[in-house]
Amino acid sequence: MKKPGTRGWKKAAAELALHFPRERLHPAVVSWADSRPRSERWGVALSGGADSVALFLLLWAHWPSRRDRMAAYHFNHRLRGAASEADARFCRDLCRALSVPLAEGRWTAARRVRTEAAARAARFAFIGPEMARRRTRVLWLGHQQDDIAESMMMRLARGSGASGLAAPRPVHAFGRPRADGAAFHVRPLLSLKKAEIYGALATSGAPWREDASNADGAYFRNRVRRDVIPGWTKASGRDALSGAALSRELLDEDDRALEAWAGALRPFGAGGSLLVGRLKGCPRAVVRRVVRQWLSRQKEGGDLSRQAFETLLHSVELSRPVRHSLGSHGFAVIRGGKLRFESLGKPPTLH
Repeated sequence: MKKPGTRGWKKAAAELALHFPRERLHPAVVSWADSRPRSERWGVALSGGADSVALFLLLWAHWPSRRDRMAAYHFNHRLRGAASEADARFCRDLCRALSVPLAEGRWTAARRVRTEAAARAARFAFIGPEMARRRTRVLWLGHQQDDIAESMMMRLARGSGASGLAAPRPVHAFGRPRADGAAFHVRPLLSLKKAEIYGALATSGAPWREDASNADGAYFRNRVRRDVIPGWTKASGRDALSGAALSRELLDEDDRALEAWAGALRPFGAGGSLLVGRLKGCPRAVVRRVVRQWLSRQKEGGDLSRQAFETLLHSVELSRPVRHSLGSHGFAVIRGGKLRFESLGKPPTLH
C-alpha cells in the first residue's frame, strides 16, 4: 500500500472515525476522556502496528481539541534489523503528517536480552521518563479484544485471581498518586476485535507495519495467539472473544467490590501492623486481599512462594501467634492480634 501524505492521513483518520464512531469505543474510556481537563497532555504508544495506528488516528479524529496536547512514543526494540528501522520511519512520517510530536527510544540491550518481559520493561523504562519530561500522566494504548483473550489465557496458566484476570483495564490508574493526580493507562479499543481493526484500516486507506516476530513461537503470548486462541474460538461455536471481554468486565466488577470491602474494614494499624481481629468472619477472598496489601507495604518483605503465602494466610485466619520467614530480611509475626514485620536480629516474641 502506498504511503499517504498529509492529506491522505487526514482523510484516513476521518474515514476510520466514521467506521468506528465514539459509540464503538469502550464507553468507560469515552466518558473518562470527556471529563478530563483541557490542559491535560495525552501520550500515545505508537509501534506502527495496526492497533496503535488505529488508536492514534481515532484519537486525532475524535478529540480534535486535544491535538495540540498530544505526543506519540515509539520504542525501537531493534529485534528485526532493517524492518525495525522501517517501523521507526513509518511512525515519523505519520506523526509529521498529523503534526504530532514523536519521542523515539532505542533498546541498546536488544542483542543480549530477548525475553518478552525484558522488552516490555525496556519500552516502559523509555516511555515513563519521556512522559515525565513532557509532564504527561496519561498514556493511551492500543489493546483490543484479542489481547483480552490472550492475557486471560496466559494468566489462567499461572493461577491469577480476579485482579489479574480483569486486565487489561479500559482505564487503569497506577503508581502512587501525586499532588497533580494519578497516572493512567487508557485503552479505548477493548470493545473492538483485531479483525475489525484490520478491515477498517484497509477500507480507510491507512497502512500499518506488520511485525513478523509476532508469529515467532519463542514468546508465550505469540504461542497463545497462534496456537490456542484460534482453536478455542472455533471449538466454542460462539463469539468467544466477546465472551472473554464480558468476563473481564465482570471480574473487574468483582475485583472492585473486594477492594472496597477490604478498604471498609480499615485493617491497618499503627506502625504498618495488620489488625487481624478485624478480618474475623470475612470471606477468604477478602482476607487474602488484605494480607496481600499488607505484604506489598513491607519494603523488606521479599517474595513469598505460593505455598508460603497460603501458610501465612491460614495463620491470619486462625489469628494464632506465629512467626513466618519473609526471606532474608525478616519475619511476619502475629502477636497480640496484630500482624507485624520484624527485621532479622529482633528477638522472637510470640506472646
